[in-house]
Amino acid sequence: MYTGGGTAYSTFNIPRSATVMLPDLTLPLIASSLVGGAIFVAVWWVVQALRTDDLVQGDEWRYDVSRVNELRRIDPFFRMFQPLIQTLAKLNRVAFGRFLPQIGRELGAAGKSRFWLPEEYLARLETIALLLMPLYVFSCLRFMDLPGVLLALTLTGLTAWLLRRRLASQAHYRVMLIKRRLPFLLDLLTLLMEAGATFLHALGQATEELRGHPVAGEFGRVLTDISMGKTRTQALAALRDRLGDDEIAGIVGAIIQSEELGTPLARIFRTQSDVLRLKRTQRAETIAGEAGVNMLLPGILVMMSTVLIIFGPFVLNYLYSGLSL
Repeated sequence: MYTGGGTAYSTFNIPRSATVMLPDLTLPLIASSLVGGAIFVAVWWVVQALRTDDLVQGDEWRYDVSRVNELRRIDPFFRMFQPLIQTLAKLNRVAFGRFLPQIGRELGAAGKSRFWLPEEYLARLETIALLLMPLYVFSCLRFMDLPGVLLALTLTGLTAWLLRRRLASQAHYRVMLIKRRLPFLLDLLTLLMEAGATFLHALGQATEELRGHPVAGEFGRVLTDISMGKTRTQALAALRDRLGDDEIAGIVGAIIQSEELGTPLARIFRTQSDVLRLKRTQRAETIAGEAGVNMLLPGILVMMSTVLIIFGPFVLNYLYSGLSL
């Protein structure tokens, strides 16, 4: 009780912790609200991105809209990051325009979906690298402080380059598998056509027999192109351009030439299968001949190591005994 100037005032003893409690709870409540809102937005964005609803066709080219809709169906990553991928694709057309035809050939040789444009697939790889960049920045800043940012940017670019090289490796490996199995496919086509089957029927049976192998996938696509209205020459030329290999191009060129000249296809298939086996044997002989040269340097290193292991202790004993004298 406080009395002053004839007026009485009463005071209450309020604990200090109670006066501080309200401000202390404000920041956690705000932080919790922000985190909850961020989680809600993230979940909503993922759900909306993973939906496979078709895009509305506007003034854009109708086939391009259909192509994007197919990409959204077959690739969840594209559905989730479609705006970013398409934005980076526009930049890739300007920055990497002269590399896009090669990337397109590698996409076809690697067996990727035909709905991918080269600049969009390159943007997909760049998006993966950008998603890894925060991890690189955090790790590099933790161990190297501010100079780690430059290293993180370098690692991001290196990741994109390695993913690009992985696509080239996949294309090379798949073409190699096709060349290994192609003689057997040509032999099977020869037997079927000599038995009276037509080219389309023989090609259908051969691809069914080799189902699951890349060679069956490529020639099955040839069969699909023919069924959709392309001529044999156009379908085979598309196969040649899609794979981009010299040996396969020579074989397909011979088949196209025989188609134009009217030569029996069974005879051409038998000849080309023999040519492929001969080239395969020559390639194996070349690799075997290069093996000796490639093993020369490792052999010298092994011999030097053996010499050091055998004579090293004697040399050390001689040196230490000379020093002790």
